[in-house]
Order: sequence, then C-alpha cells, then structure tokens
Amino acid sequence: MFGLDPSLTALLILCILCACIFEFINGFHDTANAVATVIYTNSMKPVPAVVWSGFFNFLGVFLGGISVAAGILKLLPPESLVDQSIAQNVAMVLALLLSAIIWNLATWWFGIPCSSSHTLIGSILGVGIVFSLVGGDMSLSGVNWSKTKETGLSLLVSPLMGFGFTMGILVLMRYFIKDARVFHAPKNDQPPPKWIRGLLIFTCTGVSFAHGSNDGQKGVGLIMLILISIAPMHFALDLEKDPFKMEQPARSAITAMEKMESQLTDPIYKGTSERLRAEFFDILQTLDKNKSTAELPEKDRLSIRKDIIFIVSNFDKLKKEGALKAVDKSTVKSIESSLKEIKPYTTYAPSWVILMVALSLGIGTMVGWKRIVVTIGEKIGKQHLTYAQGASAELVAASTIGLATLTGLPVSTTQVLSSGVAGSMVATNGLKNLQGATIKSIAIAWLLTLPITILLSGGLYFLFLQFA
Repeated sequence: MFGLDPSLTALLILCILCACIFEFINGFHDTANAVATVIYTNSMKPVPAVVWSGFFNFLGVFLGGISVAAGILKLLPPESLVDQSIAQNVAMVLALLLSAIIWNLATWWFGIPCSSSHTLIGSILGVGIVFSLVGGDMSLSGVNWSKTKETGLSLLVSPLMGFGFTMGILVLMRYFIKDARVFHAPKNDQPPPKWIRGLLIFTCTGVSFAHGSNDGQKGVGLIMLILISIAPMHFALDLEKDPFKMEQPARSAITAMEKMESQLTDPIYKGTSERLRAEFFDILQTLDKNKSTAELPEKDRLSIRKDIIFIVSNFDKLKKEGALKAVDKSTVKSIESSLKEIKPYTTYAPSWVILMVALSLGIGTMVGWKRIVVTIGEKIGKQHLTYAQGASAELVAASTIGLATLTGLPVSTTQVLSSGVAGSMVATNGLKNLQGATIKSIAIAWLLTLPITILLSGGLYFLFLQFA
C-alpha cells in the first residue's frame, strides 16, 4: 500500500483503524446531543431518531468541507511531522489516538457528557509537549500555541453561548408564543403540536448535520495526520493538482512582497516578510530542479509543504498583529490571491478519507446512544424537558456549531447542547431547577479532560518512543 513495506503498511492500517474507532465512539458519545430532545418530547421514537441523526451526521461530514480538519492539523507545527522518522510519527499518532479513545470510552461508560473536542485537543497537546521535551526544547515549541489558544477560546466560549442564548430564546418564546402547551412537558406518549414537532425535528437535523461537519472533520484531520506522517510521498501535497502550477502565483507573491517590504518600517516585520519571500524562492528552486510531478522526490514534497504552511501561518500572523496596515491594499490583495492558489496543495483530504470518516461517525451514531441521552434528558434538570426547552437548546446548538465550522474552529457539541439544556432549566425555574450531582460530574469531567488526556497521550508517546 502506497509503496510501503509490509510492517509500515500494517502500522498505517492500524492507525487509520484507530482513527475510525475514535469517530465511531464520537458518534455514539455525541448522538444524545441531537436526539435527546426529540426523544424526550415524543417528537420521534428512539430508533428512527438515531437512524435519522446518523444519516445527517454522515451528510455533515461529507458536505461540510475541511476547514476544521485543517485547524486540527495546525495544532502541531509542521516540523513535528516531517522532521521525525516514520517510527516516531507512528508513536505520536498512536499515542494521541489511544488516549482520546480511552477517555471517550471512560466518560461514555459512566454516562457523563464529555467533549470529544477537548479530548482530542488534550491528546494532541500531550504528544506535542513531549515532542519538545525529548528534543531538549524547554520552550515547548512542539505545540502551535497560537492555534491552541484560538481553539481553547472557542471551546471556552461556546458553552457560555449555549447557556446564555438558550435562556434568551426561551424568554423570547414565552413572550411571543401564546400556545401554553409548548411550555409543558409531554403527557405520556402524546406528541407535541405539529408545528413544534416540526421545529424539534428540524433542530435535531441541524445539530446532527452540524455535528458531522465539525466533529467529523476532526476525524478527517486525524487521518490526514496519519497519512502525512507515514506516507508523506503520497500525501504531503495534493498530487491531483499539478505542483508546477504554483510557479506563477509564487512569482507574483515575490514581486508583491518586495513592494510590501519597502512599505514596512518595523525591522521585525520587515525581516518576517523577507523570510516569507525566501520561502517562495525555495518553492521555485525546488520545482525548477524537477521535471515532473512523478519525479518530485519525497524530501522535496515535504519541503514544499513546510514552505507553504510557514508562509500561510506567518502571513496570517502579520495581518493579526496589524503589520499590514501600512501596506497598500492592492499589494496585500495580490499576496492573498497567490496564497489562495497555493494553500489547497496542503489543505485537502481525498474523498475516500472523508467517506471513511462519514461512515464511521454515521454508524457510531446509531449505537450506544442511550447512556448520554438519559443524562441529558433526565439528569440535568429536575423537571421533564418541555417542548420549548428542547427546541431552544437544539436551535442554539445547531447555530453555534454551524458558525464554528464556517470559521474553521472546533467546538464541543456536547458542551454547547448540555449547557443549552441547563440554560433552559434555569430560565424556567432558576438555579434550583438543576440537578447538582449531574452538573458537578459534567464540570469535573470538563476540568479534568485536558490534564488527563495531556498526561495520558504524553506518557504513551514517551513509552512508544522507547521502541521506535
């Protein structure tokens, strides 16, 4: 497979299988976030609900793009993947996958809604930190701290949004909706009014699709991490595109950057721009010494990948720090146009990878869902979930996750929905309407996930390195 020897082929298959298992567990761990409200409001029966959710999770992965997947890949600096031996890469990937699987299974077993996003990110941080320490880098540059900070902020803010916005929507529903039935719990097996049932099924569909488009992309990012680590010859660049077509945008960017440097006054920013221009020259020199894509050797493909990732991340950094305010807009747009043509060579995923993850998540959604459903439906609030509470929590969850996917940020479906249900309970009868034991368990899991997964993945990585 991909020209690898039998032992590496076996390791590649093992790593991909672990990534699919992670997504499968993610499916049944997070199914409750979509189906709990429709089940507990009698809008759908359990079996049709989980099949419906599974199908739309599948569609979410397949149609949701790869912006979140690219964000996952950016949590580790490119050199941590391309400057190690393949055996060390395998140790890294297996450590982060196994730690994520172990923690997800443990929290599912105890019926605790826990964030798969937190779990995965903690696992990535663990291997990144150990990667730095083993190399003698006490500054821990083996972790992309800028991207980690951005991701962590999204994970922190999203549950607050879920809690606050759900309260707000429920207050508005009470003001505008005069049908009192909407604010009562279902009686026995009695279905809700048709319009609210339609809304609940719509929001269940939205959460399922949004979950697939966000959480599913994390699986895509994981598999791309595996493929780039173990078979870089085939996956460092998207070889369905002709690398030699990068030459023209690279030359245009070099010309524009020369203009940019003449307008920059800060020597630090000017130095960064000069380095970016040098990276573009490096891409051109690498392409010039090769005649065709087929002849492009592995080290050159990896070199081009590193150059592109370095250029994109540091140009974005210049923009965020306001360094380009002194540069005329036409020059900046010219560089951005070149980057837009070059980025797809590294920010991609083959269709078979997306299909594999979509199937893993979709099938996982259809099994093992009951433990978390019971927690969300019965144990967060002291009262039975009303139609209005279910609809408002799901509506906020679908919107928040969808917005995060558009911006390329991973968020926790579990945290957004659980906090939304909690917010709906507080909006109804205040804090006394929450079950303290459940909230405490969720909060403890939320606080412990990062440190436990960091220690677990870092420890496993260090252990595996002894045999690499």
